[in-house]
Amino acid sequence: MLGPVILAASRSDKMRRLVSAAPVTKPVVDRFIPGETVEQVIPIVADLTGKGLEVTLDVVGEDITTREQATAARDAYLELIARLEDLGLGDRAEMSVKLSMFGQSLEGGHELALANVRRVVEAAAAIGTTVTLDAEDHTTLDSMFAIHEELRKDFPRTGCVIQAYLFRTEDDARRLAASGSRVRIVKGAYKEPASVAYQDKTETDKAYVRILKILMEGAGYPMIGSHDPRLIAVAQELARRAGRKMDEYEFQMLYGIRSDEHLRLAAEGHRMRVYTAYGTDWYGYFMRRLAEKPANLLFFVRSMITKN
Repeated sequence: MLGPVILAASRSDKMRRLVSAAPVTKPVVDRFIPGETVEQVIPIVADLTGKGLEVTLDVVGEDITTREQATAARDAYLELIARLEDLGLGDRAEMSVKLSMFGQSLEGGHELALANVRRVVEAAAAIGTTVTLDAEDHTTLDSMFAIHEELRKDFPRTGCVIQAYLFRTEDDARRLAASGSRVRIVKGAYKEPASVAYQDKTETDKAYVRILKILMEGAGYPMIGSHDPRLIAVAQELARRAGRKMDEYEFQMLYGIRSDEHLRLAAEGHRMRVYTAYGTDWYGYFMRRLAEKPANLLFFVRSMITKN
């Protein structure tokens, strides 16, 4: 299984230097991350929304070690919101945040992350959009869900992410569906032990379907994070059985992956949101994209062979 190996490499400084220095890396990274600055990504947002798509924007970076870095991450999102206000897209352009960027792992990190992300959520609400809290490794989830619950008291449209490969997720889905939350379901892209997560892809897929059924039958707003054609078809069928209209759920896919499918779903009338990451600290995000799907890794390796 290459996935766990790649995920381990995502935390290696030696591998970071090796991959970053490879001549082929930048053009391959550009497939998944269309820019390093807000100035570079805003035209991408305009282009995607002009095609009938929606976006969620992620300023990449997770390895925060100081409060000053956490503040800088918060301010990067506030700058993004100021630029999105000029576009006037409302919730067609939302944001995804990782609480680790806002200081979650530091001393007093729960309160620090809550204070930082609240500023971002407040600013997003002021321009008519919202924020989704990304899921990270299982040790951070109780804090993430507690922050999500606290934010929803004042900003009920704040979303969160659940990961199908974790054993706990079916219970989390029932709780979130009952509360009417906006919930993105993904398979999961962190290296987790067998004590907390399925290690087999088939078992993860089965769990994904069970959880998606819970969300579709619940009171919330499901966001289907998947590129898998089978799961997309299952989601459409579950939505039909649950009596959901097309604006009562949405699909989400990564920028640069199955772009034709983005357009096809939007043309059919589905809400289709493109997860678009940008920033200079792209390494961890890039390595997880390689780990998630063998085709992504093959694309990278093929590019290296072709360029050398």
